[in-house]
Amino acid sequence: MLRARKRFGQHFLHDKNIIDKILRAIDPKRDDNLLEIGPGRGALTLPLLNYCEQLTVVELDRDLIPVLQRKAVQGGQLKVINADILTFDLDSLSRTRSLRVVGNLPYNISTPLMFHLMDSITKIQDMHFMLQKEVARRIVANVGTRNYGRLSVMIQYFCHCQYLFDVAPTCFTPAPKVDSAVVRLTPHKAPIVSAKDFTVFSEIVRTAFNQRRKTISNSLKSVLSPEILDACNIGRRLRAENLTLQNFACLANHVSPRGTDE
Repeated sequence: MLRARKRFGQHFLHDKNIIDKILRAIDPKRDDNLLEIGPGRGALTLPLLNYCEQLTVVELDRDLIPVLQRKAVQGGQLKVINADILTFDLDSLSRTRSLRVVGNLPYNISTPLMFHLMDSITKIQDMHFMLQKEVARRIVANVGTRNYGRLSVMIQYFCHCQYLFDVAPTCFTPAPKVDSAVVRLTPHKAPIVSAKDFTVFSEIVRTAFNQRRKTISNSLKSVLSPEILDACNIGRRLRAENLTLQNFACLANHVSPRGTDE
Protein backbone atom coordinates (compact mmCIF):
# COMPACT_ATOMS: atom_id res chain seq x y z
CA MET A 1 0.00 0.00 0.00
CA LEU A 2 1.29 3.45 -0.93
CA ARG A 3 2.46 5.56 1.98
CA ALA A 4 1.25 9.11 2.54
CA ARG A 5 3.60 11.72 1.12
CA LYS A 6 4.43 14.67 3.31
CA ARG A 7 5.07 17.00 0.36
CA PHE A 8 1.47 16.51 -0.76
CA GLY A 9 0.13 17.02 2.77
CA GLN A 10 -1.50 13.58 2.66
CA HIS A 11 -3.47 12.16 5.59
CA PHE A 12 -5.68 9.31 4.43
CA LEU A 13 -9.12 9.02 6.04
CA HIS A 14 -9.94 5.49 7.21
CA ASP A 15 -12.61 5.75 9.92
CA LYS A 16 -15.82 4.19 8.58
CA ASN A 17 -18.10 6.05 11.00
CA ILE A 18 -16.71 9.41 9.86
CA ILE A 19 -16.94 8.38 6.21
CA ASP A 20 -20.62 7.50 6.75
CA LYS A 21 -21.24 10.86 8.49
CA ILE A 22 -19.68 12.72 5.57
CA LEU A 23 -21.78 10.77 3.08
CA ARG A 24 -24.96 11.57 5.01
CA ALA A 25 -23.98 15.25 5.06
CA ILE A 26 -23.36 15.29 1.30
CA ASP A 27 -26.50 13.24 0.56
CA PRO A 28 -25.34 12.44 -3.01
CA LYS A 29 -27.92 11.83 -5.73
CA ARG A 30 -27.60 9.63 -8.78
CA ASP A 31 -27.47 12.46 -11.31
CA ASP A 32 -25.19 14.82 -9.32
CA ASN A 33 -22.24 16.42 -11.09
CA LEU A 34 -19.76 15.53 -8.35
CA LEU A 35 -16.12 16.57 -8.10
CA GLU A 36 -13.84 15.16 -5.41
CA ILE A 37 -10.60 17.01 -4.69
CA GLY A 38 -7.69 14.91 -3.46
CA PRO A 39 -9.33 11.45 -3.36
CA GLY A 40 -6.21 9.79 -1.94
CA ARG A 41 -6.78 6.04 -1.64
CA GLY A 42 -10.48 6.35 -2.32
CA ALA A 43 -12.04 6.32 1.17
CA LEU A 44 -14.80 8.67 -0.02
CA THR A 45 -14.48 7.97 -3.74
CA LEU A 46 -15.73 4.41 -3.71
CA PRO A 47 -18.80 5.02 -1.47
CA LEU A 48 -19.70 8.06 -3.60
CA LEU A 49 -19.58 5.92 -6.74
CA ASN A 50 -22.20 3.65 -5.17
CA TYR A 51 -24.60 6.60 -5.19
CA CYS A 52 -23.67 8.34 -8.44
CA GLU A 53 -23.61 7.36 -12.08
CA GLN A 54 -20.27 9.11 -12.48
CA LEU A 55 -17.67 10.94 -10.41
CA THR A 56 -14.78 13.19 -11.36
CA VAL A 57 -11.71 13.34 -9.12
CA VAL A 58 -8.68 15.62 -9.30
CA GLU A 59 -5.54 14.05 -7.85
CA LEU A 60 -2.04 15.54 -7.92
CA ASP A 61 -0.18 12.37 -6.88
CA ARG A 62 0.08 10.33 -10.08
CA ASP A 63 1.05 7.19 -8.16
CA LEU A 64 -2.42 7.07 -6.60
CA ILE A 65 -4.26 7.14 -9.92
CA PRO A 66 -3.88 3.41 -10.83
CA VAL A 67 -4.89 2.54 -7.25
CA LEU A 68 -8.11 4.52 -7.64
CA GLN A 69 -8.84 3.09 -11.08
CA ARG A 70 -8.39 -0.49 -9.91
CA LYS A 71 -10.65 -0.01 -6.89
CA ALA A 72 -13.35 1.68 -8.99
CA VAL A 73 -13.70 -1.11 -11.57
CA GLN A 74 -16.83 -2.49 -9.90
CA GLY A 75 -18.34 0.93 -9.22
CA GLY A 76 -19.72 3.68 -11.42
CA GLN A 77 -17.90 5.72 -14.03
CA LEU A 78 -14.79 7.30 -12.50
CA LYS A 79 -12.99 10.09 -14.35
CA VAL A 80 -9.54 10.72 -12.89
CA ILE A 81 -7.72 13.97 -13.69
CA ASN A 82 -4.06 14.23 -12.74
CA ALA A 83 -3.71 17.96 -12.03
CA ASP A 84 -2.98 20.61 -9.44
CA ILE A 85 -6.40 21.79 -8.25
CA LEU A 86 -4.96 25.25 -7.52
CA THR A 87 -4.50 25.83 -11.25
CA PHE A 88 -7.26 23.61 -12.61
CA ASP A 89 -10.11 25.28 -14.55
CA LEU A 90 -13.27 24.17 -12.75
CA ASP A 91 -15.45 25.75 -15.43
CA SER A 92 -14.49 22.90 -17.76
CA LEU A 93 -16.51 20.52 -15.55
CA SER A 94 -19.63 22.64 -15.18
CA ARG A 95 -20.69 23.49 -18.72
CA THR A 96 -24.11 21.82 -18.42
CA ARG A 97 -24.68 21.27 -14.69
CA SER A 98 -23.49 22.96 -11.53
CA LEU A 99 -20.84 21.18 -9.49
CA ARG A 100 -21.06 19.59 -6.10
CA VAL A 101 -17.53 19.65 -4.69
CA VAL A 102 -16.21 17.43 -1.89
CA GLY A 103 -12.80 16.68 -0.47
CA ASN A 104 -10.46 15.90 2.38
CA LEU A 105 -8.26 18.91 1.65
CA PRO A 106 -4.50 18.98 2.31
CA TYR A 107 -3.97 21.43 5.15
CA ASN A 108 -1.15 23.21 3.34
CA ILE A 109 -3.36 24.36 0.44
CA SER A 110 -6.79 24.69 2.03
CA THR A 111 -6.86 28.50 2.32
CA PRO A 112 -5.55 29.30 -1.19
CA LEU A 113 -7.87 26.61 -2.54
CA MET A 114 -10.87 28.30 -0.89
CA PHE A 115 -10.05 31.51 -2.74
CA HIS A 116 -9.49 29.63 -6.01
CA LEU A 117 -12.91 27.98 -5.73
CA MET A 118 -14.61 31.33 -5.18
CA ASP A 119 -13.52 32.30 -8.70
CA SER A 120 -15.93 29.65 -10.02
CA ILE A 121 -18.63 30.08 -7.40
CA THR A 122 -21.44 30.65 -9.92
CA LYS A 123 -20.83 27.13 -11.26
CA ILE A 124 -20.96 25.43 -7.84
CA GLN A 125 -24.06 24.05 -6.08
CA ASP A 126 -22.40 23.27 -2.75
CA MET A 127 -19.13 22.16 -1.14
CA HIS A 128 -18.33 19.73 1.67
CA PHE A 129 -14.77 19.80 2.96
CA MET A 130 -12.62 18.24 5.63
CA LEU A 131 -10.32 20.97 6.92
CA GLN A 132 -7.99 21.72 9.77
CA LYS A 133 -10.29 22.60 12.67
CA GLU A 134 -8.71 26.03 13.08
CA VAL A 135 -9.43 26.88 9.43
CA ALA A 136 -13.00 25.60 9.72
CA ARG A 137 -13.58 27.83 12.76
CA ARG A 138 -12.23 30.84 10.89
CA ILE A 139 -14.53 30.21 7.92
CA VAL A 140 -17.71 30.17 10.04
CA ALA A 141 -16.64 32.78 12.61
CA ASN A 142 -19.03 35.57 13.61
CA VAL A 143 -18.08 39.24 13.55
CA GLY A 144 -16.41 40.38 16.76
CA THR A 145 -14.94 36.99 17.65
CA ARG A 146 -11.29 35.96 17.87
CA ASN A 147 -11.48 33.72 14.79
CA TYR A 148 -13.17 36.31 12.59
CA GLY A 149 -10.81 37.48 9.86
CA ARG A 150 -10.18 37.88 6.17
CA LEU A 151 -11.08 34.25 5.40
CA SER A 152 -14.39 34.61 7.27
CA VAL A 153 -15.38 37.75 5.34
CA MET A 154 -14.34 36.53 1.91
CA ILE A 155 -15.97 33.09 2.13
CA GLN A 156 -19.13 34.38 3.82
CA TYR A 157 -19.43 37.01 1.07
CA PHE A 158 -20.06 34.14 -1.35
CA CYS A 159 -21.45 31.32 0.81
CA HIS A 160 -23.62 30.29 3.73
CA CYS A 161 -21.10 28.46 5.93
CA GLN A 162 -21.94 25.60 8.32
CA TYR A 163 -19.65 23.83 10.77
CA LEU A 164 -20.88 20.22 10.76
CA PHE A 165 -18.71 18.07 13.06
CA ASP A 166 -15.22 17.44 14.42
CA VAL A 167 -12.88 14.68 13.27
CA ALA A 168 -10.14 13.32 15.55
CA PRO A 169 -6.55 12.74 14.36
CA THR A 170 -6.95 9.00 14.94
CA CYS A 171 -9.35 8.84 11.98
CA PHE A 172 -6.42 9.32 9.57
CA THR A 173 -3.29 7.51 8.47
CA PRO A 174 -0.87 8.97 9.35
CA ALA A 175 -2.54 10.88 12.18
CA PRO A 176 -2.13 14.66 11.80
CA LYS A 177 -0.97 16.72 14.76
CA VAL A 178 -4.17 18.79 14.77
CA ASP A 179 -7.91 18.18 14.90
CA SER A 180 -10.03 18.39 11.75
CA ALA A 181 -13.63 19.39 11.02
CA VAL A 182 -16.15 19.06 8.21
CA VAL A 183 -17.87 22.15 6.83
CA ARG A 184 -20.61 22.78 4.29
CA LEU A 185 -20.43 25.84 2.04
CA THR A 186 -23.54 26.74 0.05
CA PRO A 187 -23.28 29.64 -2.42
CA HIS A 188 -25.82 32.41 -1.85
CA LYS A 189 -28.59 32.40 -4.43
CA ALA A 190 -28.52 36.18 -4.34
CA PRO A 191 -25.78 38.46 -2.95
CA ILE A 192 -26.25 39.24 0.74
CA VAL A 193 -24.22 42.44 0.32
CA SER A 194 -23.56 44.52 -2.77
CA ALA A 195 -19.95 45.43 -3.50
CA LYS A 196 -19.93 47.24 -6.81
CA ASP A 197 -16.25 46.51 -7.41
CA PHE A 198 -15.19 43.21 -5.88
CA THR A 199 -11.48 43.95 -6.39
CA VAL A 200 -11.79 47.07 -4.23
CA PHE A 201 -13.81 45.16 -1.62
CA SER A 202 -11.18 42.40 -1.49
CA GLU A 203 -8.31 44.87 -1.16
CA ILE A 204 -10.00 46.76 1.69
CA VAL A 205 -10.65 43.50 3.59
CA ARG A 206 -7.07 42.34 3.04
CA THR A 207 -5.59 45.66 4.14
CA ALA A 208 -7.81 45.89 7.22
CA PHE A 209 -6.89 42.44 8.52
CA ASN A 210 -3.20 42.76 7.69
CA GLN A 211 -3.05 45.09 10.72
CA ARG A 212 -5.98 43.73 12.67
CA ARG A 213 -4.86 45.10 16.06
CA LYS A 214 -4.86 48.66 14.78
CA THR A 215 -7.99 50.79 14.71
CA ILE A 216 -9.74 50.77 11.36
CA SER A 217 -8.91 54.44 10.78
CA ASN A 218 -5.20 53.60 11.06
CA SER A 219 -5.16 50.27 9.22
CA LEU A 220 -7.07 51.71 6.24
CA LYS A 221 -5.56 55.20 6.13
CA SER A 222 -3.67 54.32 2.96
CA VAL A 223 -6.85 53.51 1.04
CA LEU A 224 -9.63 55.69 2.45
CA SER A 225 -10.29 58.85 4.47
CA PRO A 226 -11.84 59.03 7.95
CA GLU A 227 -14.82 60.80 6.36
CA ILE A 228 -15.69 57.60 4.49
CA LEU A 229 -15.82 55.75 7.81
CA ASP A 230 -18.21 58.44 9.05
CA ALA A 231 -20.36 58.14 5.91
CA CYS A 232 -20.72 54.40 6.57
CA ASN A 233 -21.47 54.96 10.29
CA ILE A 234 -18.34 53.04 11.30
CA GLY A 235 -16.61 54.19 14.47
CA ARG A 236 -13.04 55.28 13.85
CA ARG A 237 -11.83 53.40 16.94
CA LEU A 238 -13.21 50.04 15.83
CA ARG A 239 -10.93 47.25 14.60
CA ALA A 240 -11.29 45.08 11.49
CA GLU A 241 -12.80 42.22 13.51
CA ASN A 242 -15.71 44.52 14.48
CA LEU A 243 -16.78 45.23 10.89
CA THR A 244 -19.56 43.26 9.19
CA LEU A 245 -19.73 42.29 5.53
CA GLN A 246 -22.12 45.22 5.07
CA ASN A 247 -19.57 47.58 6.61
CA PHE A 248 -16.81 46.43 4.28
CA ALA A 249 -19.14 46.67 1.26
CA CYS A 250 -20.11 50.22 2.22
CA LEU A 251 -16.45 51.24 2.44
CA ALA A 252 -15.67 49.61 -0.90
CA ASN A 253 -18.59 51.33 -2.59
CA HIS A 254 -17.44 54.73 -1.36
CA VAL A 255 -13.87 54.10 -2.49
CA SER A 256 -14.78 52.50 -5.82
CA PRO A 257 -14.59 54.73 -8.91
CA ARG A 258 -18.11 53.47 -9.70
CA GLY A 259 -19.36 55.29 -6.61
CA THR A 260 -22.56 54.58 -4.73
CA ASP A 261 -26.21 54.64 -5.64
CA GLU A 262 -26.86 57.36 -3.15
